[in-house]
Amino acid sequence: MSKKSIFLLLLSINLQAMSQTKILGEYFFRQTEMVAGFNFSAAGTFRFYLSYGAVDRSATGTFLVEGNTIKLKSNKEAGKDFTINEQSKKGSGYTIRFTDPNKYLLQNIVCIFFVDGEKQELLSDSKGEVHSNLPRCDSIYVKHLLYPDIVTLVKDAANDNNNFSLALNPSLEQVSFKGIDLKIENDHTISCLPNYFLDMPAIKFVKND
Repeated sequence: MSKKSIFLLLLSINLQAMSQTKILGEYFFRQTEMVAGFNFSAAGTFRFYLSYGAVDRSATGTFLVEGNTIKLKSNKEAGKDFTINEQSKKGSGYTIRFTDPNKYLLQNIVCIFFVDGEKQELLSDSKGEVHSNLPRCDSIYVKHLLYPDIVTLVKDAANDNNNFSLALNPSLEQVSFKGIDLKIENDHTISCLPNYFLDMPAIKFVKND
């Protein structure tokens, strides 16, 4: 490697380190009953929390600054919020049952059925059950409306089962941040676009100096 290449590499590393240092600290976002915050550490790790009514969420992971963009890598694996305990082929249509010790969480789970590119969405009832009369479907995904994140795949085109029992995983409370980047607005403010768990405009986190 030439001296010029080494110099440019070291310069790039130094600028990145300066950018990382610039955003260290705590940032907060408040709106009506919602409070959320980030903490960025010198070790290149972040912590996130959100409180909204009875819903509390969190995330931990690492971050990287590229220009004015903060890229987050959460410790949570996206698309794994539900576990299929049982599946079988029985009767007609499609039936999905959810199980969890907290019966309150069995509601507000949306099941997304895809057929030839068309989509049907159904919500779980108070018992945690969903039934679709579709004669067939190509795929089924699920997500919890109280803890929205990347959807979990239940059935793909190769799976011909139509009865499923799913358990809710503890990861529901965590946020994967998959596909969500933060933007550095200035020395005191970072922002993000509306997304699958913060679906609102003007999301700005302000630094706590």
